[in-house]
Order: sequence, then C-alpha cells, then structure tokens
Amino acid sequence: MPRLQDVVVESRPRLLLVGINPGRRSGAVGHHFAGNGNPFWRLVHAAALTPVLLGYEEDQRLAEFGIALTNLCPRTTRTAAELGAAEIARGRRALHEKIARWKPAVVGLVGVTLYRLVLPDAKTPGPGEKPERIVGARVFVVPNPSGLNASFPGFAHKLVWFEKLREFVDRVAS
Repeated sequence: MPRLQDVVVESRPRLLLVGINPGRRSGAVGHHFAGNGNPFWRLVHAAALTPVLLGYEEDQRLAEFGIALTNLCPRTTRTAAELGAAEIARGRRALHEKIARWKPAVVGLVGVTLYRLVLPDAKTPGPGEKPERIVGARVFVVPNPSGLNASFPGFAHKLVWFEKLREFVDRVAS
C-alpha cells in the first residue's frame, strides 16, 4: 500500500491541516481525503482556503496556497478507533516535531476527536479557535468531514467551521 506523502510548504505555512490517519481508500490511492463521498476538498474550496477546487489526486497542490497537510498517525485503517495508545503517542511526538520544524501560523485539526488526541488536557470541547498552542502555533478545530460525523451531518454544518478557520487564518497569518 502506498504511504501518503505530507504536503510540505517550502516557506512557513499559513496553515497546517492535520488529519487523524488515512482511511483505506486514501491508503490505496496514496492521496489524502480520497474517500468516496468525503467532502473535504469541496469544503476547503467552498471556504475559500483554496482559490480552485482540487481533487484528492492534487493534494500536493495545497502547498501552492501556503497550506501543509499531514496526519497524526500514518497507518491506514478502516476507522481511527483501530489506532492504539502507543501509536497515538508516537504520532503526537512526530506532529510536535513537524510543527517545530515547519512553524505554521495555524494548526487546523480536522476533527474534534483529533483535538483530544493531540491535546489530551484540552478544556474547551467542540470546534473553533482553541486557547492552547502547539509549539507556538495557534490551534483551530474543524469537524471531521466524514459523512459518518453525526454531530455535523451535512455539508453546510461543516462549512460554517471551515469558513471560520479561513477567517482565523486570514487574521492570524497576515
């Protein structure tokens, strides 16, 4: 199975988007957020984080817009629940190292569950701007784009938060 490549921005990224881990389809095709019906790419474009609609096979083009992309854990699974505690701890350390090296203005955590995995002592549940910083980077949480996300079931419910992320990045990274 191909390993997903991080999207790396040569200069300091305006935004580093972080997923939990690749799903089976993403692992099979070697591209981020490639699940059938996953609206991630449409959300990113509709929120004006990118000026063009990218397909999952164009994931590396995010760098053109100052956006880096990685996952907490690189292993492909059917669901994130298959990840073990040691694997998550390793992923957390690796993520902190990437943030220290890349120095993004904003870390956008894609999923409320991911927020709790990355910052286990987090006190503010739900999506939005967070008071914590990760290696100096500001933190914002958006809902997981998966259609299985019962808390944010529709595109419009998720888009609100992706738009707020763009507004936050515009304010913080300017």
